[in-house]
Amino acid sequence: MAADTASESGPDGNTRLVISHFDEFVNKRDLSAIDRNVAEDFLDHDGPGGKPAGRDADRAMMARMHQMFPDLAVEVLDHVAQGDKVVVRNLWTGTNAQTGQRVEFHGFVMWRIADGKIIERWATVTPMHEISAAGFTW
Repeated sequence: MAADTASESGPDGNTRLVISHFDEFVNKRDLSAIDRNVAEDFLDHDGPGGKPAGRDADRAMMARMHQMFPDLAVEVLDHVAQGDKVVVRNLWTGTNAQTGQRVEFHGFVMWRIADGKIIERWATVTPMHEISAAGFTW
């Protein structure tokens, strides 16, 4: 799907690329999606550990997340696009493989797109918290 969206330009095509990337990379656990959707010189301003990183560090971080939370999923709740940038508000959920506890965290991510590839990322993520068995969310 990303190959089709990457050929589209403008805010709508950029939005489809970002949403498709989330789905492939996180929900479908396709770590090679980063090679298709993200430029080689990609800069994640808020990479693993809050430090700037490239796509290899992001791939390694997602592999660890998939191990820790085998059912990890992200849902894009809102999105806004203008020019070469897309901002999404998302909800992450998963079950800790060691404890069996359900967790949730929220994020805002801004992506910059050029030539049909993601080239920069900025993110703000809430701390991960446990979801009670009653299904409490905030």
